[in-house]
Amino acid sequence: MTASTTAGNSDPRRGGPTVALSAQNLALSAQNLAEAADRGIAVPTYDRSAVRPGIVHFGVGGFHRAHMAMVLDDLMEAGLAADWGIVGAGVLPHDVGMRDALAGQDHLYTLTLKHPDGAKERRVIGSIIDYRFGPDDPAGLLDLLTDPTIRIVSLTVTEGGYNVNPVTGDFITDEPAIAADVEALRAGALPATVFGYVVAALRQRREAGTPAFTVQSCDNISENGEVAAKMFTAFARLVDDELADWIETNVAFPNSMVDRITPATTDDDRADLLNETGVVDAWPVVAEPFFQWVLEDAFTDGRPPYERARVQVVTDVRPYEHMKLRLLNSGHQGLAYFGLLAGYTYAHEAMENPDIATYLRRYMDDEGTPSLAPLPGIDLEEYKDTLIERFSNPEIRDTLARLGAESSDRIPKWLLPVVRDNLASGHPVEVAAAICASWARYAEGHDETGGRFTIVDRYAEKLQAVAGTQDTDPLAFIRQKQFFGDLAEDPRFTEPYLAALTSLHERGAKETVRRLAAGEAL
Repeated sequence: MTASTTAGNSDPRRGGPTVALSAQNLALSAQNLAEAADRGIAVPTYDRSAVRPGIVHFGVGGFHRAHMAMVLDDLMEAGLAADWGIVGAGVLPHDVGMRDALAGQDHLYTLTLKHPDGAKERRVIGSIIDYRFGPDDPAGLLDLLTDPTIRIVSLTVTEGGYNVNPVTGDFITDEPAIAADVEALRAGALPATVFGYVVAALRQRREAGTPAFTVQSCDNISENGEVAAKMFTAFARLVDDELADWIETNVAFPNSMVDRITPATTDDDRADLLNETGVVDAWPVVAEPFFQWVLEDAFTDGRPPYERARVQVVTDVRPYEHMKLRLLNSGHQGLAYFGLLAGYTYAHEAMENPDIATYLRRYMDDEGTPSLAPLPGIDLEEYKDTLIERFSNPEIRDTLARLGAESSDRIPKWLLPVVRDNLASGHPVEVAAAICASWARYAEGHDETGGRFTIVDRYAEKLQAVAGTQDTDPLAFIRQKQFFGDLAEDPRFTEPYLAALTSLHERGAKETVRRLAAGEAL
């Protein structure tokens, strides 16, 4: 058995060329890094024992480990961030899996970048130095957050994790876990949610005279720093008005735009790593080579030198994030539901249908691009070309199910702003309306052959119930004001929406996409 050639590892310190492996599998650990390097995997060469915590990150998943943690690893390799080690944190029951996977291998993991031509870059990331699962020791996690060495608390908690009402944009106060944490903090008890931990820690730092940490969102939300500021402050205001005022004045919430397609880890990914290198990793990460991070330079108590590791540090992130959310993320929504209805499993499989690629480019050109502000220094045509190439990468094996998850958080935040802006400016909304219709049809819970979908969405039951009434009330789905506001009352949107929904029911997804790609009437 031989390891695959590892691209980009010409530095002999970081990973050698392809070599023959011994028959014995190698467990990923700090002790075994030298042997992992011998097997063609780039490894950290900095002294991890000298890395000190500076960041607590809530929501350690694939994307964080392919993005922010990789950036910190790059900086540590350059000798620039030894006091910015990451301590992962989880508070939800499913976070136990990440706790155990990382703890069993000294908090190391492999990152594999998969190029379209089949080349693979493999490396071990060492920037995560610990992991705390809140229910194990709530007091210990809170003590860590109040430690002055922690100067950034970062987040990848998904769009739904910010507890935002998708129509009003306000904080949802009646979620049981939120209400319980408000009462806990009022009573001086220990928290259980990310809101409770962050606000309780800030309260203790205020009382102790310790500088506040920065709350750094890394989630795919428009103006994510401003959303985080609004939501965390709203939670704090439920606990203590004076504390909320202090947070507004003293805590930075920088906006950021993040981009790297990172599919969920599968057993096949684990098997590929084992078969090609002999290395056993409980939770490896695979991602595309493309990387982008645009970050507002607004921090409370210092930051790592992010700009030394390919991060664009700017004064205004919004034009860049709108480009990404309205082209890439909305493009993913356009790919997911039509693809699933047509019977495809993976993004690259759907993109092999030329009608799908053409229809997505039509959305980007005719509707996504007109909704954007000027972008100095960005070649939008090249960017859109790159998106089509990225969606088509067969090595990533990104599932359409992943792209279509949590739709009730994504469509209102990513696609519907395009619709509203184009309605206001007189630009077309036909393709965006068709994407909404594909979501409504998908929410019925079955494809065109009768195969059932597992809909992953916190409102899945409600969405399916409403979608089930579309045969008698075809506007039922978009009458859900929680998601669509008043769009059901605007014929400029409802007419193309109804045409697409009817076509999906009568002609099917492939023919509907073909007509959209050709600009034909539905």
